Amino acid sequence: MTRLPPYRFDGRTGVLTGAASGIGEQLAYLLAARGSNLVLVDIDETRLMAVTERIRTDHPERNVEPKIADLSDRGEVDRVATTILAQYPAVGLLINNAGVALSGRFDQVTVEEFERVMNVNFRAPMLLTHKLLPALTAASGGHLVNVSSLFGLIAPAGQSAYSASKFALRGLSQVLRSELADNGVGVTTVHPGGIRTRIARNANIGSGVPVEEAEANARRLDALLTYAPEKAAWQILDAVARRKARLLIAGSAKVPDALARLMPVGHISLIRAVASTFSRTSKSDSLTR
Repeated sequence: MTRLPPYRFDGRTGVLTGAASGIGEQLAYLLAARGSNLVLVDIDETRLMAVTERIRTDHPERNVEPKIADLSDRGEVDRVATTILAQYPAVGLLINNAGVALSGRFDQVTVEEFERVMNVNFRAPMLLTHKLLPALTAASGGHLVNVSSLFGLIAPAGQSAYSASKFALRGLSQVLRSELADNGVGVTTVHPGGIRTRIARNANIGSGVPVEEAEANARRLDALLTYAPEKAAWQILDAVARRKARLLIAGSAKVPDALARLMPVGHISLIRAVASTFSRTSKSDSLTR
């Protein structure tokens, strides 16, 4: 495979989804600091405008354009992509970071709930990448980042939609890394572990999940989210600069990945046992508080 030179941030335009909070927000700040002009996409207009104004204040020389869009809606994804392509015929960096979670066993979620997760987490990155390919390949040296997940490495119970979407994104990324190398475009797949973001609080709950079970699941997930998003963002941009194919963030991603590689089948039972123990411990702690 063609060896690409380090990615250059300064003076290039970066397109970033999920830019209003969490890893995406921190990526936006770091990209601006490294000299990139930005197109920031998110559904949360209030938070996105706050991020935009902060960057404009700190870096008045940067061009920062917010775009409000619901990435679960194919029409909105097409609209945003068409607008970006018309305004920016050359894009240096595309980071597909936006994502939504859905908690509940497969039999506790509806098809519509499942499809929404697939639409945001997989269909939107696929469509944006496909539509923006002419801009990404317009000049040699571009880069694509797809943010998968720990659950794109392992598939625990209760995460059927989320894991399906993140495994699909991982597969697409690996194919694109091979295909785009000849165009001078690098691809990095990111698998964050327990990053301290709003994803647990904003997670959708399957309509068939009892309220008490949903609340317990949210508490357990939130307790695992301890890794600083600004640190994760720095690692992602470092991986982009170095053209890394794959980035695992935090021990909560690296350890399960190692288990899955060493025990392709057996790791499932082990992770389930650990999750069960954690669940009993959390329930006991909640009774003593």
